[in-house]
Amino acid sequence: MVEPANTVGIPVNQTALLKDELDIVIPTIRNLDFLEMWRPFLQPYHLIIVQDGDPTKKIHVPEGYDYELYNRNDINRILGPKASCISFKDSACRCFGYMVSKKKYIFTIDDDCFVAKDPSGKAVNALEQHIKNLLCPSSPFFFNTLYDPYREGADFVRGYPFSLREGVSTAVSHGLWLNIPDYDAPTQLVKPKERNTRYVDAVMTIPKGTLFPMCGMNLAFDRDLIGPAMYFGLMGDGQPIGRYDDMWAGWCIKVICDHLSLGVKTGLPYIYHSKASNPFVNLKKEYKGIFWQEEIIPFFQNVKLSKEAVTVQQCYIELSKMVKEKLSSLDPYFDKLADAMVTWIEAWDELNPPATAATAKA
Repeated sequence: MVEPANTVGIPVNQTALLKDELDIVIPTIRNLDFLEMWRPFLQPYHLIIVQDGDPTKKIHVPEGYDYELYNRNDINRILGPKASCISFKDSACRCFGYMVSKKKYIFTIDDDCFVAKDPSGKAVNALEQHIKNLLCPSSPFFFNTLYDPYREGADFVRGYPFSLREGVSTAVSHGLWLNIPDYDAPTQLVKPKERNTRYVDAVMTIPKGTLFPMCGMNLAFDRDLIGPAMYFGLMGDGQPIGRYDDMWAGWCIKVICDHLSLGVKTGLPYIYHSKASNPFVNLKKEYKGIFWQEEIIPFFQNVKLSKEAVTVQQCYIELSKMVKEKLSSLDPYFDKLADAMVTWIEAWDELNPPATAATAKA
């Protein structure tokens, strides 16, 4: 039986990597007592907490953390009419944190995720591994059979083209989980007691042209490279679908990363996922998505962005038009989602105006 790590006695990391360049975004409806376990690794960083649900409920954050806390009233005040693009009663509300951050990097984690142990019993500093993933190149154009060739002790294997060994910038680091697997509701129902105890000490680049199921509970990304596309969709309260927010973002960012020659890594780090959500509740949220994904995935597999789309925003607006054109016949919801994608970009650009030559020089 796998157990979370015991971090009592581990000192707070005083030399934390990228301390002033990274924000931690946490969506929540409850007190953040789980941060006590993460204190040695996360306390040096700034937190952006997005409170879902009742905005009058007071959320407790352990002492010693530097944080901003936003609730639905704040989202409405800051975004005005454009607040409609931020999901309500769904973990997709975390996207607001991505939008208001001013840092280059984002790490997002769920409030039921604890510190994992590696096979030696050592506590895993998940954020440190994410940073390592983001700071080293990716190799999406040719698969290396030793996985990440940039990792210490590894290299490119015989036959790997020398012209591709420089790699490309890594935009996304996708981590995994021990204990409760990230399953859909039907799989939860047939495997209610299954637990993931397998720790695979590997990181790999997801090849160009290959989609993947992105999980938002243990994720880091370069906000400058891919931030405007990290929109977790319009899900949750008032929408016909939930629990596909991170999937939607994953499909979008992957086709855009492929188009812009950016990399996505998956594997290490692991976190300990402590709590299984109710499969019957999940099924109610997911059931349309389970049917829809059989057409959504082929849609993304066939997306071709134009040569004129050279920024993430341009790519995303093109993608929103394709969603409206190709998926609205599947359900009117996708017409609404396409409009929300445009609203998201408009709101992003309002809060993150491009740097002028004067401001850049300053």
